[in-house]
This record gives sequence, structure tokens and C-alpha cells, in this order.
Amino acid sequence: MKLEIKISQKPVKYLDAIQFLEDRVLKIQKKESGNLLWILQHPNLYSGGTSAKKDDLLNRNKFPIFKTNRGGQWTFHGSGQKVIYFAIDLNSEKNLKDFIRKVESWIIKVLKSYNINSYNDRKNIGIWVDKKNNSEKIAAIGIRVKKWIAFHGFSLNVNVNKKDYDGIIPCGITDKGIANMTDFIEMPYLNNINEVIISKFKKTFPNKI
Repeated sequence: MKLEIKISQKPVKYLDAIQFLEDRVLKIQKKESGNLLWILQHPNLYSGGTSAKKDDLLNRNKFPIFKTNRGGQWTFHGSGQKVIYFAIDLNSEKNLKDFIRKVESWIIKVLKSYNINSYNDRKNIGIWVDKKNNSEKIAAIGIRVKKWIAFHGFSLNVNVNKKDYDGIIPCGITDKGIANMTDFIEMPYLNNINEVIISKFKKTFPNKI
């Protein structure tokens, strides 16, 4: 079935988005729906994945807190950030490691479109940039697989308020910072980012369209 692309203009409540993803996974399993790519923004919140530690949640009162079944630890979602969710059928290849590498490549291609050099890190999942002799995370990745349907996705920092991360230890990492795309490029040049995200998805996953 044809890929469905959704772009939400208004912030989407976290639990509503997760329920939509869970429902889509079931529909894909039943061959009732095709793959999904969904670009959105959440209201400010902290999300904890399956590896999230209580001690890494520093301030329980800063934003609403949600535990989720995606992989990974604590992260921030909210203003100034693109959240890219997907539900992708992997039954034809059944290779999660290759899929994750392709997701990383997809994000790196998006950033490269704006002349932002980035890279993955085998020890610390996500996409990173170098600033002032330090690695800073610009995109966080969290994926779950159910019966070879991969879902959840990644968040990409466009122009977040970095203090919004103060209530957590992001991904359990204490010695690295947080980066924005606007650390490298002015905001007006990012008006086409949704189109770039979609274009690079199609180039990275031509068999999922």
C-alpha cells in the first residue's frame, strides 16, 4: 500500500500521537494500511523510553512526564523541535540494525542539505554535531519493533530553548551538549524543512514508498 504522509500544523498531544501510532501498527499488520511518515510538534514534555532511569529525571515539575515503550532514555519534546514518527513494515527484510543505520543516514542527509555536518555514534545513539571541541546531540532516535513493524522515530532540534532540557539528563549522557540547527543556519532558511525531511526519506527508503 502507498505511504501515507501526515504533517500536523498544530502541536499534537503526546498520548494521542502514541495511540495513533499503535493503531497504525495494528492496521499494517492486518494489511489494512500502508506505511506512515508523520511530521509534528508536541507541547513541551519529557518522554522516558524503556531504558530511562529515575535518577536522570532531575525535575518532575518542569513539564508533563510520559513513560513510553520506545527504546532509549529521557528526552525532551516541544517547542522548536520537529518530531518525525513513522510506522514501517520491515517484514520483507527483517533487519533492524540495517533499518536503524538507514534512519541515521536519513537524518544526516537532511542536515547536510543545510550544510550542517553531522554523524552517528556507536556508543551513544542519535545524531551529533561538533561545536567548540565538543559533541552535541542535534537529533534523538527512539524506535520500537512489533512483529517487524518499526515505529516511533526521532526528534530534530531546530530552534529549541536549550534550558528546556534542564529537567533531565538527556539520554543519560552528562558530558555532551544539545545543539540546534539554528546554531549553524538562520531560521528563515529552514522554511522548507518538512519538504526536505520527506524528500530524504524517499531517497533513503525507496522501497517503503
